[in-house]
Amino acid sequence: MGTTYQRVLLKLSGEALMGDLGYGIDPTIVQAIAQEVAEVVASGVQVAIVVGGGNIFRGVKASAKGMDRATADYVGMIATVMNAITLQDALEQKGVQTRVQTAIAMQEVAEPYIRRRAIRHLEKGRVVVFGAGSGNPFFTTDTAAALRAAEIDANVIFKATKVDGVYDADPQTNPDAKLFKSLTFKHVLDRDLRVMDSTAIAMCRENNIPIIVFNLFERGNIQRVVAGETIGTFVGGSCEIC
Repeated sequence: MGTTYQRVLLKLSGEALMGDLGYGIDPTIVQAIAQEVAEVVASGVQVAIVVGGGNIFRGVKASAKGMDRATADYVGMIATVMNAITLQDALEQKGVQTRVQTAIAMQEVAEPYIRRRAIRHLEKGRVVVFGAGSGNPFFTTDTAAALRAAEIDANVIFKATKVDGVYDADPQTNPDAKLFKSLTFKHVLDRDLRVMDSTAIAMCRENNIPIIVFNLFERGNIQRVVAGETIGTFVGGSCEIC
């Protein structure tokens, strides 16, 4: 497999890990993701992962029901660490050395986030899974993904979702929804397309880190997007079709 990118950051939502379950983690989905990541790593690409926690606990939803927002966000961060450790186990079962680094100290189960150590792990061919978001309440794991991508000098962010890319409307409710093949950061912000939250988009624009949004559940898509195939929606500084 030819590769276009040397170092990538894969952003996984917590919801992606639960598949068709209403809550928790679907082991079949996790194993499938691990297999694809293992194949990408075997091709020589350095892979970092940021995972959400919405399959276990979502801070925004809890705060809407009266829970203190900062407290709810911290609980959500801990949920992301549960997902990160689960991914680590699945990847290591595939023979991929994996390290979990957390923005909140949990030294018994994971390393603390240290930028230089994370980069060194990647250079040695290990996958690094970043847990606990950015370590700060009021920020999403999308923002954490943009932050970590900038810190480790990732070439691109792959946002793996349940849909084929970015649409101008919800494709599940509107059969006429249009799929964008390419967008600028400005288009995303101006049209409020919710690719990632606005803070994450602004950070990617400032650091010139493109985002590719694609369907996680089509087998082989992670390998295809790493190889430079045109799938999903490309978000960057300029575009030909917007």
